[in-house]
Amino acid sequence: MAKQGGRLLNFIAWLTGVIVSLAVAFGMINGTLTIQYIPVGITVFFGWIVVVTTLLGIVLVLVKA
Repeated sequence: MAKQGGRLLNFIAWLTGVIVSLAVAFGMINGTLTIQYIPVGITVFFGWIVVVTTLLGIVLVLVKA
């Protein structure tokens, strides 16, 4: 029973990480979130990197499952 609860908590933590990553990434892409002294174009680029790597992580988890 404890193992099942651990899996649920791991899933919740993973899902929370995915949601936060995408929220931050799209904030960077839209210009809502900026990094001081870094041009907006570079911030947008890094936002897209976060989106792509997060989606890749989702695909890898689904393939493993």
